[in-house]
Amino acid sequence: MTGIDDLPIRDELRGQSPYGAPQLDVPVRLNTNENPYPLPEALVTRIAERVAGAARELNRYPDRDAVELRGELARYLTRTAGHEVATGNVWAANGSNEVLQQLLQAFGGPGRTAIGFEPSYSMHALIARGTGTGWISGPRDEDFTIDVEAARTVIAERRPHVVFVCSPNNPTGTAVDAEAVLALYEAAQAARPAMVIVDEAYGEFSHRPSLLPLIDGRPNLVVSRTMSKAFGAAGLRLGYLAAHRAVVDAVQLVRLPYHLSAVTQATALAALEHTDTLLGYVRQLKGERDRLVAELRAVGCEVTDSDANFVQFGNFDGPGGAHAVWQALLERGVLVRDNGVPGRLRVTAGTPAENDAFLDAVRAVLKENNR
Repeated sequence: MTGIDDLPIRDELRGQSPYGAPQLDVPVRLNTNENPYPLPEALVTRIAERVAGAARELNRYPDRDAVELRGELARYLTRTAGHEVATGNVWAANGSNEVLQQLLQAFGGPGRTAIGFEPSYSMHALIARGTGTGWISGPRDEDFTIDVEAARTVIAERRPHVVFVCSPNNPTGTAVDAEAVLALYEAAQAARPAMVIVDEAYGEFSHRPSLLPLIDGRPNLVVSRTMSKAFGAAGLRLGYLAAHRAVVDAVQLVRLPYHLSAVTQATALAALEHTDTLLGYVRQLKGERDRLVAELRAVGCEVTDSDANFVQFGNFDGPGGAHAVWQALLERGVLVRDNGVPGRLRVTAGTPAENDAFLDAVRAVLKENNR
């Protein structure tokens, strides 16, 4: 029977597993950082209208450069991130993962390396591997913040071509301040001209301002975003970046032709018309996140301060460790994420009812196991 390893697959892909969280049918799913609120009916109606318009021209290719969509994304960033952004500074793709892939296709690749500070978003390393880019695991402190001095040392020694900074960081929820990003950017440019990619997938949930203004005067700095989280549109698959115009020109060298369908562009444009309503849900989720932090600490869990729509909690060092707690919560109908961070799990902020169910399950598990 033929398996993957029997095929002439690239050596760096042998023994690897595809990315993905468990997809289980349970009452409370809080494991993939989705926005728990369905899109409002007014937006659903507007999506139907825009998609119907696009459907009448599906015999034609979509706008290859998605100019209208990029313009609306630029206006959204200008309004919410405190920095004026032009259409030419924005690029969009099928989820921020494709944005990151295109960046690594343009600036990484065989013979080049990328560094991230782990634990962090595991897709950074996976996309690097998929593009033939060597991966370097950089250091974090015990509180999961980036050890800037240690990071600068590693950058100077290893001289990566791409530096990933995830803020807020997934899975820990920790944000990175502007001074730290600037220090890493300067270190990267001193080692060699390198791209620094700030992954702000959860930026709208942060108490801190966006790092977007840092791109001004720094052509090798990129900020990536997504509509999956704050916009409650995980099923849409729309990510985007903001950077110097030359970066946008560079990723167009590697993007597939007509990569964003007309239906995707129409749906994203409709969502951007309802920004105020969708950001209202974000404010609710931030409140629920802060409640989770407080309640988990009240029952004795160690909780990492979070600027995202999720919370990392633990420290579970008893029999079976964090995975045993994950299993016990699952048996009570609550699915959270075991990211492999020793002794810790991650829970997405859900609706108040979902969060109540989760907290009740945690209390029951801790009581049952005398933790």
